[in-house]
Amino acid sequence: MSFVKKTALVYCENQFGLMDGKTAAGLVRHSETYEIVGVIDSSLAGKDAGEELDSKKNYIPIFANLTEALGHLPKVPNCYIYGKAPLEACISIEERLLILEAMQKGMDIINGLHEFFSEDREFIQMAQECGIQIQDIRKPPNLKDLHVFTGEISKVNVPVIAMLGTDCACGKMTTAVELNKALNNLGIKSIMVATGQTSLMQGSRYGVAIDALVSQFVIGEIENAVLQAFEQEKPDIILVEGQSAVSHPAFMGSLAILKGSMPDGVILQHPPARQFRCDFPLLKMPAIESEIQLIEAISQSKIIAIALSHENLTNKQVETTIEDYEQRLRLPTTDVLSYGCEKLVQTLCDRFPKLNQIIKRKHSETVPILAMG
Repeated sequence: MSFVKKTALVYCENQFGLMDGKTAAGLVRHSETYEIVGVIDSSLAGKDAGEELDSKKNYIPIFANLTEALGHLPKVPNCYIYGKAPLEACISIEERLLILEAMQKGMDIINGLHEFFSEDREFIQMAQECGIQIQDIRKPPNLKDLHVFTGEISKVNVPVIAMLGTDCACGKMTTAVELNKALNNLGIKSIMVATGQTSLMQGSRYGVAIDALVSQFVIGEIENAVLQAFEQEKPDIILVEGQSAVSHPAFMGSLAILKGSMPDGVILQHPPARQFRCDFPLLKMPAIESEIQLIEAISQSKIIAIALSHENLTNKQVETTIEDYEQRLRLPTTDVLSYGCEKLVQTLCDRFPKLNQIIKRKHSETVPILAMG
């Protein structure tokens, strides 16, 4: 029985294509759970979401408001997704009214904030009256279901690759998703472990939003997610989504990922044109060299490749940066949205020859054998 995606409208007022709109952007680019039928952002109304993100039309319209969206769509979507990821946790009065209106229209509410809608009295009452569901993606498991670190991660005998970065909202998840798809398309069974709300919305079967957990359990939950993916899926490789940056003073997610997944390699995501850290205009971005040194100093993992975010860069500047990093850092470098994942796949195959053997075997199985006359 095939899985039918739910249709969804994504709210991202004044943030689509910007840093705090990363949840909406991730869902527009990829979702195994939802069919995104529209985005709400009055500042970009009338435009195509794909063109705004990647200069490629994907026929997902951007609407000015909920009323306009429902007036143009052939039917009311199944879900209303809050698609912003601001540093502050609470929604505005205007956003609250829109959520209540979406409920009244019969739409389930999908929420990725730390503010749990399923614990809000007004939302609970309206959901009951309208017969709809509220799903808080960041809501952590019950205490009895949480895990502490055990060391059983040592049982994992396939490559585990962590997708870390030099800042928040710089493309770590996007690179992980694209690489995961590329590997699976080549016949390599790759499983992605989620560590944030957006990738969980996209359909990752393993993982948890680690920034919503009590700190004692973060490392253990990451270890457990990797173990579950390994034991249940029997994959050829596991990719672990990164969060923030090891050097970032405000967040600890990358440290927990290094400890909990004990990766066999790290792909480092970096936005070369970014001057200051996302949401922290007083904090300058670190040099990529310092992030590499820090990661390799505090863990046994090595950086095996660089993935770029091309924000505020021309195509020529991306090309020049790739050439510079490969010459100076001696690391394969690419921008997966512009050039695909070929370099990253080749790097993995060079370091883990079994992956290359899988590709060759799959290729030989698909080549027809010609009868000899």
